Amino acid sequence: MESHGRDELKGPVLHIVVVGFHHKKGCQVEFSYPPLMPDEGHDSHLLPEEWKYLPFLALPDGAHNFQEDTVYFHLPPLNEDMKCVYGVSCYRQIEAKALKVRQADVTRETVQKSVCVLSRVPLYGLLQAKLQLITHAYFEEKDFSQISILKELYDHMNGSLRGSALEGSQMYLGLSPRDLILHFRHKVLILFKLILLEKKVLFYVSPVNRLVGALMTVLSLFPGMIEHGLADSSHYRPQSSVSEDPTLLESVSGAEDFVSVSVTDFADGELELAGAAAEPEPGDRRRHLLKPPPPRVSPESSESEWETLDPAVLDEGPQEAAAEGGETEPLLDAFDSEPATPITVQPQSAGGQGGVVQGLVSGLEEDRYGLPLPVFTKGYLCLPYMALQQHHLLSDVTVRGFVAGATNILFRQQRHLSDAVVEVEEAGVHVQDPELRKTLSLTTADLRFADYLVKHVTENRDDVFLDGTGWEGGDEWIRAQFTLYLHSLLSSVLQQDNERLLADYGVPFVTAWKITHNYRVWYSNKHPAMAAITPGHPFQGQYSVADVKLRLSHSVQNSERGKKIGNAMMTTSRSVVQTGKAVGQSVGGALTSAKSAMSSWFSTLAPPPAVTTAEHPEPSAEVQP
Repeated sequence: MESHGRDELKGPVLHIVVVGFHHKKGCQVEFSYPPLMPDEGHDSHLLPEEWKYLPFLALPDGAHNFQEDTVYFHLPPLNEDMKCVYGVSCYRQIEAKALKVRQADVTRETVQKSVCVLSRVPLYGLLQAKLQLITHAYFEEKDFSQISILKELYDHMNGSLRGSALEGSQMYLGLSPRDLILHFRHKVLILFKLILLEKKVLFYVSPVNRLVGALMTVLSLFPGMIEHGLADSSHYRPQSSVSEDPTLLESVSGAEDFVSVSVTDFADGELELAGAAAEPEPGDRRRHLLKPPPPRVSPESSESEWETLDPAVLDEGPQEAAAEGGETEPLLDAFDSEPATPITVQPQSAGGQGGVVQGLVSGLEEDRYGLPLPVFTKGYLCLPYMALQQHHLLSDVTVRGFVAGATNILFRQQRHLSDAVVEVEEAGVHVQDPELRKTLSLTTADLRFADYLVKHVTENRDDVFLDGTGWEGGDEWIRAQFTLYLHSLLSSVLQQDNERLLADYGVPFVTAWKITHNYRVWYSNKHPAMAAITPGHPFQGQYSVADVKLRLSHSVQNSERGKKIGNAMMTTSRSVVQTGKAVGQSVGGALTSAKSAMSSWFSTLAPPPAVTTAEHPEPSAEVQP
């Protein structure tokens, strides 16, 4: 607690750093305030060993293709008293001929630099907003030796970001779940479940600001995750020390005891979870941990072509689970709520949650519900942006999983190193393992929940001035719905005879989730506040015709087969329309010509027409074209 107090006195910002691209040395630190190395000057290029990747994170790969960009990145702590260091970098480039003072090492036509803020607190959007203004002013000087503005930035940020500025919605500035749902639609819930399962998830898109925005917005759906859940998310070592340090396994807090396992391992009985039904005592916690499985080589399917997650292979939900037990009728009676009247959550102030306390097992600051879940602990990394120099982390034995972002295509080509690749541009979630695809399949209740979110976000978007300003369908409302979803899931697992309640979340998913580190840590502690949460899926209820339509629509829109059928139907319909127009024009033109020819021929043979009444129209008037 004393170290925390000293941090408050020092302020949330650790350093202001300028990173430039040297034509011979590559990316390097050109300025730091205060100096990154205490015994060096502000212009020293030296870095702590733990932060050796800082220049490559701040000046991202392929940055020369963009005039400006923004990067969020995480750095490991320098000592035991520190937590994750949150970095925000604003990149710009300027033509060398526009500089007022051109230094001797400027030999290229353009100058590329990034201004970075290294912070103790995850204020990504707020730091970005302030940093973009300063970066613009710094480049407008056209003289990069003018560093006074950077020192003023350090003092200003530490003065303005203390105390109340670190609370409330400022944590989520620039992270819009509304835009995320408009882009990914129902797949947002699949991403939510992927992270709950602690899988190796790689986000891919360019430029970096789109990448880190999408990744961090997904994490903001987890209650308390941005504020308190990322403190241990960057505990890794540089590549040079991985194979040389025999104490590395101990340095990542017992990562050998917490391994990533697949559903097939659990189903085959290779791993056992002792005392899963009983709540373990704190002193006896290690007996409830999973034993490491024997080492396995990469599966043969790693070289096969990846498949897009196919929601057509969907779990039948509670009805199938009940049919296996021969209790179909009681199942239908157990769900009284109608799908049309879902349970929704209303806004709740942060103060109403009773504050946060230090978790005994997780080590994170938790609320009275035990949230955030300790996902990013014990070697599970969160790296919003990964430089190419960090590629070894994907296969590091001390890293049991990750949620990472990359812009280099080499990351995407190493398919066997990730469980899922999220193509942000195409809103695609590509999963290699068929078992994992089945585990992530959305149940009917999940589809109702996702459809409920999509409808509230997409409707009433005609007024551009009022769009997103209301409660329902807004960013905070969406986060509240995911909070309710997670609260209900946690409450359901605490109930006796909860098979029917959990079936709405998917039996394969719940089975896989129960062997994750975050579930076991949460379940090992008591959370009395959970007694006030209603168990069961928020969108549980009897099945209807609307559910059949929803499942069919979801399958057609998201499965590979459905997409191929849809594209074929669109192509066929366009061809039919175009052919019909061509045939219609040719046939219509021929008939018109024939009609005019016949009319002129009859006019030469027939006598002058007599005046007739309406009861006897002319024969030529009856000729149809």
